[in-house]
Amino acid sequence: MAYDFDLFVIGAGSGGVRAARFAAGFGAKVAVAESRYLGGTCVNVGCVPKKLLVYGAHVADELEQAAGFGWTLEEGHFDWGTLIANKNREIERLNGIYRNLLVNSGVTLLQGHARLTGANEVDVDGQRYTAEHILIATGGWPQVPDIPGKELAITSNEAFYLKALPRRVLVVGGGYIAVEFAGIFQGLGADTTLLYRGDLFLRGFDGSVRTHLKEELEKRGLDLQFNADIQRIDKLDDGSLKATLKDGRELVADCVFYATGRRPMLDNLGLENTGVELDARGYIRVDDQYQTTAPSILAIGDVIGRVQLTPVALAEGMAVARRLFKPEQYRPVDYQSIPTAVFSQPPIGTVGLTEEQALEAGHKVQIFESRFRAMKLTLTDIQEKTLMKLVVDAETDKVLGCHMVGPDAGEIVQGLGIALKAGATKQQFDETIGVHPTAAEEFVTMRTVTR
Repeated sequence: MAYDFDLFVIGAGSGGVRAARFAAGFGAKVAVAESRYLGGTCVNVGCVPKKLLVYGAHVADELEQAAGFGWTLEEGHFDWGTLIANKNREIERLNGIYRNLLVNSGVTLLQGHARLTGANEVDVDGQRYTAEHILIATGGWPQVPDIPGKELAITSNEAFYLKALPRRVLVVGGGYIAVEFAGIFQGLGADTTLLYRGDLFLRGFDGSVRTHLKEELEKRGLDLQFNADIQRIDKLDDGSLKATLKDGRELVADCVFYATGRRPMLDNLGLENTGVELDARGYIRVDDQYQTTAPSILAIGDVIGRVQLTPVALAEGMAVARRLFKPEQYRPVDYQSIPTAVFSQPPIGTVGLTEEQALEAGHKVQIFESRFRAMKLTLTDIQEKTLMKLVVDAETDKVLGCHMVGPDAGEIVQGLGIALKAGATKQQFDETIGVHPTAAEEFVTMRTVTR
């Protein structure tokens, strides 16, 4: 059978665009359908605008530290509207770049909602297309628990387009999105409370990292309320919101921001017209080569619910393009030792196993930990501490995990990710000459076993 396209990609996010571009580069005839915005969550309502807002919030720290270095500054004034307008302009620029990347690669770009009508058929706003292979890369979508007043809350989708900075904000959730936005709102001047139903946020991260960040956020004055959850939200006569907690307490704010998880975006996708199955969590079920239970349909990225990170979706998209159209270059995605950053304030950088994971896996471990006040803060009254931690296999000397909480953590851990990928040992860390004076050199100068 002759098809309209060799590959039809549904979703122009990071993974979909990567797969489409490289498949076209390998000689395939490719189409991409997108109903919202080019670049997906990351570019539009995720990591890119979030990082820009984190930069904006961090300016307050720079202003506070300036006096220690001899600068006398007039009282600063922050304008939310200016930050959001500048952010919007940058996102529009990136949208244009994504469009050019696709079009210049020879990809047919279809702006409309794509719906599967068969194993090899897609309908885009009434127009039918056929394809030998169909790739679902529709990403995820934030969800709010089904409580009375849920329509009064916002998620990360809406937070980037608020008309004004709320004076009082309740952030609900214990994952990295909740922690990051709590830091953004507080850093920009909002009275911020972080509510989490568990004992401590960032479940799955190293225990030392979680505890250290909690202590540093409390130093900054962030109101952390654990073992707390909202039962209902009501709008008061003055326009503010009253959150009634399950323990009976009432909190009043101008904004309730939910970051309590994301679901796969499968709305009106037409999966019922195919043999595609979902797993127990509601994500698209795929095998090791991203093949769904319908042989002609593949899926990658957040919609399959594996590691929901932009670079992972990029790697998956590349793997699909190579396997289908350049098999001699194909290599599977390695999900081990994926570096991760949380742009909290202070930020987290981590790669490899946590102490808890290493012990659970049966390793006999040596832990090296260091807590210190960064050199930049020594001329100020700020008492923030940086944490650095190495998890080492006591029998092989192999470094199993690197963890950091402190300035530039993400930048520093990227390089350590290469070391762990190469199987570096603690001895090799020790024999590496440090860059002085930097915080990063602490990773190659920790000599004493903490436990």
